[in-house]
Amino acid sequence: MTLEVVIVNYNVKYFLRQCLASVFGSERRLADGSELGLEVWVVDNDSVDGSVEMVRRDFPQVHLIENRENVGFARANNQALELILNSESRNSNSDSQIQNSKFKVQNSELLLLLNSESRNSNSDSQIQNSKFKVQNSELLLLLNPDTIVERDTFVRCADFIAGHPDCGGLCVKMVDGEGRYLRESKRGFPTPEASFYKVSGLVHLFPRSRRVAAYYMGHIGEDEEAEVDIMCGAYLMFRREVYEKIGGLDETYFMYGEDVDFSWRIVLAGYRNYYLPTTRIVHYKGESTRKGSISYVYNFYNAMSIFVRKYYGGRGGRMFSWLLEMAIWTRAMLAGVVRVGKRLAVPLIDFTVAVGGFVLLKHLWATLGRGDAGYYPPQYTLFVIPLYVLILMLCSWLSGGYDRPVRLGRIVRGVGVGVVLLLAFYSLLDEGQRYSRMLLLMGSVWTLLSMLLVRLGLSAAGVSGYALRARKRGRTLIVGSEGEAARVAELCREAGIPAEHLRSDSSFHAGRLQDLIRIEHVEEVVFCGADVDLQRIIALMSELHTTGVVYKIAPAEGDYIIGSGGILSRGDLYLDDLDTLGTGASRRSKRLFDIGAATFLLVFAPVLVWLQHDKRRFFKHCLQVLSGRLTWVGYTGREGVFSPADLAPEANAEMQNRLMLRYMHRYRVMTDAAILLRRWRFI
Repeated sequence: MTLEVVIVNYNVKYFLRQCLASVFGSERRLADGSELGLEVWVVDNDSVDGSVEMVRRDFPQVHLIENRENVGFARANNQALELILNSESRNSNSDSQIQNSKFKVQNSELLLLLNSESRNSNSDSQIQNSKFKVQNSELLLLLNPDTIVERDTFVRCADFIAGHPDCGGLCVKMVDGEGRYLRESKRGFPTPEASFYKVSGLVHLFPRSRRVAAYYMGHIGEDEEAEVDIMCGAYLMFRREVYEKIGGLDETYFMYGEDVDFSWRIVLAGYRNYYLPTTRIVHYKGESTRKGSISYVYNFYNAMSIFVRKYYGGRGGRMFSWLLEMAIWTRAMLAGVVRVGKRLAVPLIDFTVAVGGFVLLKHLWATLGRGDAGYYPPQYTLFVIPLYVLILMLCSWLSGGYDRPVRLGRIVRGVGVGVVLLLAFYSLLDEGQRYSRMLLLMGSVWTLLSMLLVRLGLSAAGVSGYALRARKRGRTLIVGSEGEAARVAELCREAGIPAEHLRSDSSFHAGRLQDLIRIEHVEEVVFCGADVDLQRIIALMSELHTTGVVYKIAPAEGDYIIGSGGILSRGDLYLDDLDTLGTGASRRSKRLFDIGAATFLLVFAPVLVWLQHDKRRFFKHCLQVLSGRLTWVGYTGREGVFSPADLAPEANAEMQNRLMLRYMHRYRVMTDAAILLRRWRFI
């Protein structure tokens, strides 16, 4: 029996490396004494973090497909599945080999080139390491890159499927990076009723109900073997004959929903899907795609909507379909409103408190200083005061006053700049429009004080991101031998994390670790992968998930530590957050540069356009940048007119990837300016 593992990767190099290490470290001996064959395919969706180079260097046995664009999860999996099945059908002799074959993808169409005359080293997408032994794969597995499998996961699953002829697909128990059980390990068919309870949130109130929690099959225990409807795409194993009968993933789904659709098609084809809890995997949820973004909300609920239209439309369930789709998009809009509301809540509080205080000061100043409560005209209250406050808040925003974690100095600096600008603007007004310089100063001081008081209140209420006092950090415990622990401790120290060391020995067990966590006030546990087996790590994480401790793994090779919160590395990926494009300040500076440069180019377009290589594209790109659809210099996840690679157009792919990483993690506006100045004739 042979298992073909397909992993789709997108910019999660370190997670992918750990995943592949666990895959190739798995057991192969089946219950009947035979050997489980293993072939691994990695489909990379145009990553720029060095994933491709890492796979080539550290896992040469992997069949690597390089896409030059992000073709989505479903299409990327189908690329590998098509190759697996097509290559086997070309040769009925399972012991034969395809020598020196190459594959390429052009315009997202996969072409198989078996003769040397057809080779193309400059193809847009290539499959590396394509010299492989063709075997009759009986099992196929779709596996997420941000997962770790137990040593016996594959053989347990293969033995289970072999003993259940009706099994078409199989999923396993999943835990997150802190050892907590993930409910999506098993799911029921998303009927209108089950989906309503899911999108309405009622499922959280009755997690064990057969009816209300049907979406997660809550009536089935997490350690209970059972037949299920839907399997999670993070670990989805199925028979080869299933693929031959129902085909691959539905590419209508770009992300999310394709596993639901595929699982249900297996059931419709007459097979059964099973949940196997006797083996586990760790799934670091959301590393490839962050769930906090508006795009996640859209993609997730759009996938649900596609599923509803596909399986409920046209068969007497149009009313159910319409009602459910309304519920889905209502929930999606509410999720979007909540996100926007969270972003605007503090600015709205600032504006309301500042304007209210400003108006009160105006009334007091008019009454006490001018002797006339109606001294200032109504337009001063309705328009001028709100404008003053908005300008002060805008300056604070530009200074980073609304970034989290909060820094009071940024607010003071921003409001101070705003006061200077307001006074300068005030001096340019006509005499009749100069209401009161003193009132302007008093109102500005109040605006600053009110913003600081709001932050103090949020800090006292414990609102995340607004803590004004640094929380005392608990201890980090390293579990491993002296040598490995010293290496990992050095990594922690470089990251500014003090770490204690616990030597691993034969007497080490969960109870002892739990006592240490409690007595020593441990907050994080780092396992040394060279000393503590992955099987043991996963078991400990599951046993101790109630401690609230964060668990991380330091692989035997590589200067990085992996965990659900992200990566710690002494390389490019562990850098000061203030220097990354992930911070609000950097994104804001980049956006302001985009707007300023686009405005400048459009103002001087009558002259500059005649020096352009493509005059029509000049206006198109300027307007797209101005509207926010493009940025002048693109980066991962953001399309741009130019690229950081334009700084070194002759550099090889690895160097260009490094340029992209450095650009993203050491962003400077001057870098954008330099690239734009160098390439301005090609706008």
